[in-house]
Amino acid sequence: MILPRLVLVALLGLAAPLGAQTAPDQPQSQAPVDRLGEVMQLDALFAVLREEGLAYGETLQADMFPAGGGAEWKQAVSDIYDLARLRDGFDAALKDALGSDAEATAEMVRFFGSDLGQRIVGLEIEARRAFLDTAAEEAARVAADDAAAARDPKVGQIRRMIESTDLLEMNVAGSMSGNLAFMTGMAETGVYGRDMPQDQILSDVWAQEEQVRADTSSWLYAYLGLAYAQLSEADLEAYVAFWDSPAGQRLNAALFTAFDKVFRPISFDLGRAAGRAMLGRDI
Repeated sequence: MILPRLVLVALLGLAAPLGAQTAPDQPQSQAPVDRLGEVMQLDALFAVLREEGLAYGETLQADMFPAGGGAEWKQAVSDIYDLARLRDGFDAALKDALGSDAEATAEMVRFFGSDLGQRIVGLEIEARRAFLDTAAEEAARVAADDAAAARDPKVGQIRRMIESTDLLEMNVAGSMSGNLAFMTGMAETGVYGRDMPQDQILSDVWAQEEQVRADTSSWLYAYLGLAYAQLSEADLEAYVAFWDSPAGQRLNAALFTAFDKVFRPISFDLGRAAGRAMLGRDI
């Protein structure tokens, strides 16, 4: 799947050709989408996303109200990124987005449930976890630039993946949607000293588009380059082929829809909590 870049807000997926896969046994009582979440290792993934959220909360405090917040702010951020809230909301949104097409969902499970699929899922989650360290992220960005300059074939494969899944545009849209929700939440607290018109908030968000796009592109190549460094070109090529397939395209769209439904309200809540902290109010 490609998890959206949260906060601002990539693909956990599978690279084995369909004919080479063995479908995992599926318990009769387990719904297809529940089984999909299991083979996508969503428990491990969302544990990392919560850590990202907590780290982002620390960054917000340092940048916006370094003298305030304290324990109350940390607790508010922890509550906003409550793991049960994230998982329950995402699971429900993913089921809605995928609908009742059990055949397509079963194909996704076959991809994710294969040995190679599980390896890729693990690599993607580990890369995401590594990016919690800003030094590791910066090193990955440098490595991605070096790989591009050296014309590493994997860079071209990653580029095709990004293009076929519309990954850059969807991440930019998700980031700007999150920024809009965050600023709207802040404005609701009166932190700007007056009611800020929605069109002014929209203008401020759109003014960030160029920078968001450049940073997101750099982040994507760095993250995916790190995640797939241990894969062979053949493995990565098969993975790209999955995302080009109808099932892959449908899953990709469903994932971004589900992430947006979950994290846009979280961005709003975070903005509102930040605004209250800046004003010295109870969060």
